Amino acid sequence: MLIHPNFDPVAIHLGPLAVRWYGLMYLVAFIAAIVVGRLRLRLPYVAAQGWTVKDIDDMLFYGVLGTILGGRLGYVLFYKASWYFAHPLDIFKVWEGGMSFHGGFLGVLFAMMLFAYQRKRTWMQVTDFVAPMVPTGLAAGRLGNFINGELWGRVTDPFAPWAMLFPGAANEDAAWLAAHPAKAAQWHLGEVFAQYHMLPRHPSELYEIALEGIALFLVLWFFARKPRPVGAISAVFLIGYGLARFTIEFAREPDDFLGLLALGLSMGQWLSLPMIIAGIAMLVWAYRRGGRAASQAVGAR
Repeated sequence: MLIHPNFDPVAIHLGPLAVRWYGLMYLVAFIAAIVVGRLRLRLPYVAAQGWTVKDIDDMLFYGVLGTILGGRLGYVLFYKASWYFAHPLDIFKVWEGGMSFHGGFLGVLFAMMLFAYQRKRTWMQVTDFVAPMVPTGLAAGRLGNFINGELWGRVTDPFAPWAMLFPGAANEDAAWLAAHPAKAAQWHLGEVFAQYHMLPRHPSELYEIALEGIALFLVLWFFARKPRPVGAISAVFLIGYGLARFTIEFAREPDDFLGLLALGLSMGQWLSLPMIIAGIAMLVWAYRRGGRAASQAVGAR
């Protein structure tokens, strides 16, 4: 079995100040977005649309605000609403953790709406440009989760090649062992826990880096290298991320304060389903609209 390295979450100690790895990963995410955006400017059809380096810089400012505010409010509303409504001042304690991708996604959508209005572009023109810039940031964020040893996966067979022991999950491992005696006996987990005081889990953060980050980036990058109907690139992002997240959630440990919800699905899966459905509908709409526009252009000739 693999053992999580149990990194120090603080990357740099500066006396009373501490620079955490997770904060650095946000910086890496935004730098990667700038790099990908500038590479996209080299595509002839993108340059012909009038995008500039200044657009990317301004877009990043809007995106940072949308990510942080939306991510925090999304976590508050989607995951622990009753707690935060009872303790409203805790909403501002962002250093204690608690960010939601789906909330951050909604925040970025709203921020891009404001940016589109300012630049007198359509909202989907902006989201089509932004979509390929997002997966590298997602990969950086999940790397931060892995370094912190958080958001680990579900308990798995100790003989599986991906099985990993997470020191931070030790307390939850003991509770899992008591709550699942049949599965523990099947996988001989009592012996494993007696030896290591931990249980083997899926390193789901690494799965997310592979699917939500690397795989989704490659799909979007190659799909967006050629002109597509307005909305198509955004649609592929919605479908790709939704499918990746929905799949990975089967290996990721559900939040202990929520558990599994209706139909045995997690909150992450229920929040991903609308993304998949909306993405499919948007993709069909984009190509039908694009086909009608092409037909009208031919007729005009």
